[in-house]
Amino acid sequence: MKIKKPLIVGMGGVGGLLATLLQERGMQVTALDRVKGPQVPKGVRFVAGDIGDGAWFARQLAEHDAVISCLPFHLTLAIARAARKASIAYFDPTEDVKTTAAVRKLAQRAHKPMIPQCGLAPGIIGIIGSHLAKKFDRGTLRSLKLRVGALPQHPTGQLGYACNWSPEGLVHEYIAECDVIAEGKRQRIPALKNEEVLHINGMEYEAFTTSGGLGTMTETFKGKVETLDYKSIRYPGHLACMRLILEELRFRENPDELVKHIRYALPPDDEDRVLIHVSAQGKSEGRWQTKVLVAQYDPIIIAGKLRPAILWTTAVSIAAVIEMVNAGALPARGFVRQEDIPLLAFLKTENGKLFAKNCPKLGKL
Repeated sequence: MKIKKPLIVGMGGVGGLLATLLQERGMQVTALDRVKGPQVPKGVRFVAGDIGDGAWFARQLAEHDAVISCLPFHLTLAIARAARKASIAYFDPTEDVKTTAAVRKLAQRAHKPMIPQCGLAPGIIGIIGSHLAKKFDRGTLRSLKLRVGALPQHPTGQLGYACNWSPEGLVHEYIAECDVIAEGKRQRIPALKNEEVLHINGMEYEAFTTSGGLGTMTETFKGKVETLDYKSIRYPGHLACMRLILEELRFRENPDELVKHIRYALPPDDEDRVLIHVSAQGKSEGRWQTKVLVAQYDPIIIAGKLRPAILWTTAVSIAAVIEMVNAGALPARGFVRQEDIPLLAFLKTENGKLFAKNCPKLGKL
C-alpha cells in the first residue's frame, strides 16, 4: 500500500517533527490536537478537536489513509480501535505492553498494517538487537541485552535527569512490570531492579530494568536465548532517588501526582543525548564471542532547526517504518513486530539514513 495522507494525533515535539519528516517525503500531512501550538510545521494542515468525540474523529479518519498516535500511552488504544474500524494504517511509539497486546488483537482482522512500538525503545532498539542476534550460529545465542538512555548532556540535581519525553510514559515504565527471559524462561519482574554499571565513551552510568523496551521480543526469542532483558541508562544516583520517591514516599500509589511533579520540576533540556548499548553473546563461526554496539546520538539540525536527540530518534524511527511500508518492504496488512523489521532496509530509507550517518558503526553491523 501507499500512504499519501497521514493524520498525526498529538502535536508535541515528536508529532511536530514527524509531520515535517513525512511532509518532506511528499505526503499530505494533517496534524490534530486540541489547540494549535508552535510545533505544527508550516504547510501542514491543522485540525483542532477531541478524539473523545468518536463520531467526529471517525470523520477525520475517513479523509486519511493512515493515523499515527503521538499521544501518551493511555490515550493510544482509542486511536488504534478507530483506525481498525476505518480500515486505515496505524502506527505509534508506545511502550505500554497492554496497549500493544490490544492492538495486536485488533490487527488480526485488519486490512491495513498496524505497527505499534515503532519509536526508539521499543522500536529501533529491537531492530538492532534482532539484527545482532543473527550474527551468531543458530541455537547458540546465550544473551541479548538492550540498554537505552535519554539524558541531559549537562545534568543538574541528584536525579540528573530532564524529562524530554512523556512524563506519563516515564512514570509508567518505572512502575509497570518488565518482560524478560531469564534462565531460558519468560518472566515478569519488577522495574527498578537488577542494577548494573555501564561505561560508555569514558563515562560511568547505571542501568536498571524498566517496562516496555523489549516490545514483543520475549515472545519472539522464547526458546532461543537464555537471557534477554531491557534496561534504562541513567547517571549514577538516579535509581536510588527514584526508589525513595516511589517506595518510601509512596508515589507508586499515586502516579498521576508524580507525573505532575516531574513535569514541573524536570522540564525538557534541548541539549540532550541518546545512548544505545546492545550486547549479545553466543557462538560465531564455532567459537564463543561477545558482540557489542554502542551508539551516541546528540541533537542535529533537521529542516533548519536543531532537534533534541530523543525527539529526532523517535520521530525518525516512525517515519522510516512508514517509508518501508510505502516501499513494500513491510507487510501491507496486519501486525508487524519491530524485531521482524530488517535493519539494513531500515537504514536505507531516507529517514533511517540519519541513524547510520550519526553512528557509522551501525551501518557496518
